[in-house]
Amino acid sequence: MAAVLRTGLRILIIAVLIGPVLLGLAQTLGAAFGWLPALGERSIGLAPWRTLLDQPGLATSIQLTLWTGLSATGFGFALAFALVASLHGRSIGRSLMPWLAPFLAAPHAAIAIGLAFILAPSGWLLRLVAAPLDLTRPPDWALVGDPMGIGLILGLLVKEVPFLALIMSASVSHLPVQRWLIQAGSLGYSRSAAWIRVVLPLMWPQIRLPTLIVLSYALSNVDMALILGPANPPVLAVTVLRAYTAPELSSLLTAGAGALLQAMVVLVTFAGVWTIERMTALIGCVALRRGRRGRLAGFGLGLARALNPVLLSLASAAILALMVWSVTWRWPWPSRLPDQLSMAAWRQPGDSWIGPLGHSLLFAGVTTALALALAIAWLESEHRRGATLLAGILYLPLLLPQIGFLPGLQFGFLQLGIGPGLLAVGWAHLLFVFPYVLLVLVGPWRGYDPLLSRQAASLGAGPLRRLLRVKLPVLLGPVLAAAAIGVAVSIAQYLPTLIMGGGRINTLTTEAVSLASGADRRITAVYAMLQMLIPIAAYAIAIMTPPLRARRRRFLRESPYAAGD
Repeated sequence: MAAVLRTGLRILIIAVLIGPVLLGLAQTLGAAFGWLPALGERSIGLAPWRTLLDQPGLATSIQLTLWTGLSATGFGFALAFALVASLHGRSIGRSLMPWLAPFLAAPHAAIAIGLAFILAPSGWLLRLVAAPLDLTRPPDWALVGDPMGIGLILGLLVKEVPFLALIMSASVSHLPVQRWLIQAGSLGYSRSAAWIRVVLPLMWPQIRLPTLIVLSYALSNVDMALILGPANPPVLAVTVLRAYTAPELSSLLTAGAGALLQAMVVLVTFAGVWTIERMTALIGCVALRRGRRGRLAGFGLGLARALNPVLLSLASAAILALMVWSVTWRWPWPSRLPDQLSMAAWRQPGDSWIGPLGHSLLFAGVTTALALALAIAWLESEHRRGATLLAGILYLPLLLPQIGFLPGLQFGFLQLGIGPGLLAVGWAHLLFVFPYVLLVLVGPWRGYDPLLSRQAASLGAGPLRRLLRVKLPVLLGPVLAAAAIGVAVSIAQYLPTLIMGGGRINTLTTEAVSLASGADRRITAVYAMLQMLIPIAAYAIAIMTPPLRARRRRFLRESPYAAGD
């Protein structure tokens, strides 16, 4: 009976979380070939594809997508790997989360807005050099919206390097890295070569999935592309969004073809990663057999290591720029600092940000709580055998581009009687919050010592009591970390809120992105700061609670009343 209940629970979770994705893909596939009964379109054909291919700049959009996505992921992977390798064995490297928390917590849109305040023609960077260069007016160039997408690549790097570094750090903590380094050193390999030739291949299977998730986002992001990316032509995901929001209803069919093309681009790059993985393994085996020691590895790793402080300084400057602009009253060119500071920007919107703030808190709280409950239920019901393969299905929403199935999901929900509103937006948020929560919990959950639960069972504790009184307290740190990441993911959702809300549901993220297109910088900074403060507060709770709880328990153990006579 217990096995039947576990199977039923897992089927229910898959239906709730993967069913909408498959429904959205089916609707997108139909629209891509002219089948959209909601609009009276029932003629299957290639007309949407012809319209899409006739759009000017489509080839450039695809090239920009590949260039920015692959560059950001490749450079980000190298920088994160260099950061973990350089900090391994040091006290700071044993706990990267407190140091990376501000960058992990800051939503993509907030970081993009902060970078725009720095890299714009009148941004902070050019203000610092305006006097030495005798610039009387802002120059006619910038890295924001540049046709090469450099600003977009920088924005993606700022967000993805801390995430990949945290994943890699967690991976190496479970591996005998120090022993491998000593053994490789005894064979004549330098420390850098040992990290590349020995540690990376053995670590790769554990970080492959997070890397593919980062690659998928880099290839299909919309919010950062709208703020930092080129505008004409934009990356492919923005092109699809423009077709989806165009006033002509027939453009929805073109948007379906574009969404399917975006999904195909992501899948092709995944195949390319698999090919590179196989080729690298073969080339590496040949190099090892020839006895090459990889003398250039130290130079490459050292260069990546040197770039990390620059990138983290840029991220810190972006956050600082948001803080400064949110309390700025007057900041004329080319002053390096504001002439006048004021809290007027926080008061000027009045109650206008109260609604978006309430919606953001509502979605973050409800979806994170549901994601935690579903993730714990999934992990409690799974068996070790086949667990990894089945759980991999649940990461499908993160591997597929959002623009590839969310428009179709909106039509699917309409057919099911679920219109644009709180339920549709909350459900869409849950599709992306749950995989991240599961990704954080799966390692600690499977590493939990079952002997503790067996001892509790021997004392008469039932399954629910063992979970609540033994397992959850032991895994409190990972649970709080998963909750913090869930809050950050929900707050950062732009496209699910925009599409599934039908433009009727405003959150801090949707408002910040819309204001970033040309509104008052002070008001934009206020929304971006509010958007960033919520995840930072969640991360602060996740970081501070376990040590405080451990200190309290240590006090109880040292108390003379803790032991009986």
